[in-house]
Amino acid sequence: MNNKKSIWAWFPVTLLTAFFCCVLWGSALPAIKIAYELFRIGPDDTASRLMLAGARFFLAGIMTIAFGSIINRKVLVPGKGSTKYIVVLSMVQTVGQYCFFFMSLAHITGVRGSIINASGNFFAILVAVYLFHFEKFTLRKFIGCVVGFCGILLIFGGINAFGSEAVTLQGEGAMLTAAFFYALSSCFIKIYSKEESPVVLSGYQFMLGGVILFTIGFFMGGHLIFGSALCVLNLIYMGFISAGAYTLWGILLKHNPVSRVSILGFMNPVMGVVLSAILLGEKNEAFSVRGIVALVLVAAGVVIVNRKE
Repeated sequence: MNNKKSIWAWFPVTLLTAFFCCVLWGSALPAIKIAYELFRIGPDDTASRLMLAGARFFLAGIMTIAFGSIINRKVLVPGKGSTKYIVVLSMVQTVGQYCFFFMSLAHITGVRGSIINASGNFFAILVAVYLFHFEKFTLRKFIGCVVGFCGILLIFGGINAFGSEAVTLQGEGAMLTAAFFYALSSCFIKIYSKEESPVVLSGYQFMLGGVILFTIGFFMGGHLIFGSALCVLNLIYMGFISAGAYTLWGILLKHNPVSRVSILGFMNPVMGVVLSAILLGEKNEAFSVRGIVALVLVAAGVVIVNRKE
């Protein structure tokens, strides 16, 4: 379909769809913290957190392949030679990233997690430039990374954070590590999508990574207690977050210039902070001077690094 004739290329539709995707991604952090309460998973119960993450991403994988199959009007299956790509992505994007992501949210607020998680946008630039040599490190990217990381440092507590017990490896450190794994996975997807559909790669790596996480958690002695129907609804919603947002974002990238879509990602940490404030009652941190300035810096950094030269 010609991009000019596609409804997805009409900017109001692009903006609203991108906003909806960012709402979904932003709701992931409060949804996970709510899940910990629903499933009665304590801060030190790593095994059960891994099982919860595994169940979420197995469902997300099924949904992603189902949505992609409907859009493409055929069942999506990996091509010959794609298995190794799926294995690598599952270990980096799902197992690596979300081991640390789920660990972190047991120890920090949703507001802090939303802002720190946005550092993945800046790590992705650095990894693409210095590790994979995809692009050059321009002045614009340098300024964007500096502005963004200033926001991350501010939410840590500024320079004083380096000697503060309020910043922990299990909390803020784990979220930074998750963001770095996100950056690595973004580059791997860029490489592997030349050989295989990114929807196929993501869907099947979600499923494989989900099985791995669930299995590890199970043999570590974890458990998932479905105490009410809300547990089931929460799990289905968490699966839909990844599948729905990824599918819609992929459609936008198909019908729009990459820079036009990527720059709208600044709404992601904004939605995470706002929804954490509303759903988790973290208004004091979200709307404090430090929280607002940190969020503005991070969002500005995302906009700057994704602008055209």
